[in-house]
Amino acid sequence: MLKRKPKKLTDLSRVFLEPSNSTHRQYEALRAYFVDGLPGKEVARRFGYTDGSFRVLVHDFRQQPEREFFVPPSKGPQKSPKRDQVRDKVIHLRKQNLSVYDIATVLKTKGHDISAVSISKVLKEEGFAKLPRRNDEEIPGRLQPSPAPVSDVRKLDLTPRKFRTKFGGLFLFLPFLAEIPWPGLLKQAGFPGSKMVPAEHALRSLLALKLFGSARHSHVMSYVLDEGLALFAGLNTIPKRAFLTEYSSRIDPGCHPLLMQLWFDAVERIGIDRGDSFDLDFHTIPFHGEDALVEKHYVSKRSRRQKGVLAFLAQDAGTRVFCYANSDLRKDEQNDEILRFVDFWKQKTGRLPEELIFDSKLTTYANLDKLNQMGILFMTLRRRSQKMIQGAHEFPVSAWRRIDLKGVSRIYRTPRVLDQKIHLKDYQGEIRQIVIKDLGHEEPTFLLTNQFKRSPAKLIERYAQRMIIENGIEDSIDFFHMDALSSAVAMKVNLDLLLTLMASSLYRLFGLRIGNGYEKAKSSHIFRDFIDATAGISITQKEIVIQFQKRAHNPLLIAANFDKVNIPIPWLKKKKLRLMIG
Repeated sequence: MLKRKPKKLTDLSRVFLEPSNSTHRQYEALRAYFVDGLPGKEVARRFGYTDGSFRVLVHDFRQQPEREFFVPPSKGPQKSPKRDQVRDKVIHLRKQNLSVYDIATVLKTKGHDISAVSISKVLKEEGFAKLPRRNDEEIPGRLQPSPAPVSDVRKLDLTPRKFRTKFGGLFLFLPFLAEIPWPGLLKQAGFPGSKMVPAEHALRSLLALKLFGSARHSHVMSYVLDEGLALFAGLNTIPKRAFLTEYSSRIDPGCHPLLMQLWFDAVERIGIDRGDSFDLDFHTIPFHGEDALVEKHYVSKRSRRQKGVLAFLAQDAGTRVFCYANSDLRKDEQNDEILRFVDFWKQKTGRLPEELIFDSKLTTYANLDKLNQMGILFMTLRRRSQKMIQGAHEFPVSAWRRIDLKGVSRIYRTPRVLDQKIHLKDYQGEIRQIVIKDLGHEEPTFLLTNQFKRSPAKLIERYAQRMIIENGIEDSIDFFHMDALSSAVAMKVNLDLLLTLMASSLYRLFGLRIGNGYEKAKSSHIFRDFIDATAGISITQKEIVIQFQKRAHNPLLIAANFDKVNIPIPWLKKKKLRLMIG
């Protein structure tokens, strides 16, 4: 009878000399040191410890010699613990060079919700060292953002192809923009540019984001891969946020008023008439930084004074287009800004404005006298004092006259008025003061004007219409993001304000062409009905075709002959633009 050959002793000794886990290894190492009497350095080398860590292990065992190395066997069939299964998966994933956070993400997708701290402990017990810090592109299995190419007008691709864009509505402004001589305007105004991104392309990129009211330049990174937005500007891709921010700081402050004048001359030639009456107002653009040079101004929205940039705005009362703006104002200069607007308008048109309407805090009585001496009609409110209010109440009822307001949509249409001629400090001669009661305010209103021939009803109706500028400013604030500054650079505020004026005039040109009540509609209303539209773009050998989807307001575009547009676009190699309206 043959005897079974026993296994070699060396094969079985490997079970003890090569432990399968950290607890078994600690047991065999301590046994070799205390029972077999091997030197500490040899034990450390044999079981993979450093000399220091093995000395710590021996010290801990001497402090706690009753430590249990073996778990009593359980009765009945047992499955491997779930913890050991997760441990094996953690080790397997770490061997793929994944970090603790990547391992936690992978295990969570497989139904194992384990924290990064627990994973770190497992890896430490198994002797894994920490991964060195890696770049994003070195991390395996992680989605990376798609890099957009660098903006370069020389790489503009107009080869025949088709694509879709979120910014299809912007191309409705191209018939107006194509009639504006961009290179001449910007060269005359002194705007900087480069071979890669000329001045006109940089400004059109900023203007595109301003026209599309839901996207400020700080949000441009979400749309750098939209071919339609880049095509509108005439570039291969829209410039990145850093370039657009840096570009505004390269512009000389003196370029802004010059371009503003040239721009309004250009838009006047293509459809916006010059008015004679203007509504004037200040607006504070809040600032939330720590720049000590920024002064505090009153913010009406918050009814308090805070740091901000003071902007002066002038709106044409007839067309409701902002025709002048200036944000380079200090407290000691704001009272004279009305005179600078008068000089600007005279240089632009060759004549003085006929009428200016503004509130009580815009200028001084001395400047009212200067306006009167120049023959400019004005209307403003007078700051009320307690003495003035008390004096108005002392007049008998017979001195007041009831009038009827017909041109104003309001509840209080039959106020009482007291028409007076008074003298003011620093104002030569008489000035007309109309005290108004029952206008919806607790205290009477004091209206000052140098117009003596118009009836009180006409004057009050005209001043009530001035409130439209406040609605217009609110429209610009909310839709064109005038209050959403991301830098303390004042020149950036100037450029942002200039772009607001340019966008406002383009919306007004568009509204005038559409008609049907859109002549005086808010920009946000026009945007919602027409501009916020996706479109398909087809570039052919000779044309750029914009295909709009069916929408409720498309018949108005067809009635305004937008479907008959067939004009060459200078910055798109003179390819003709054609709008197909479904």
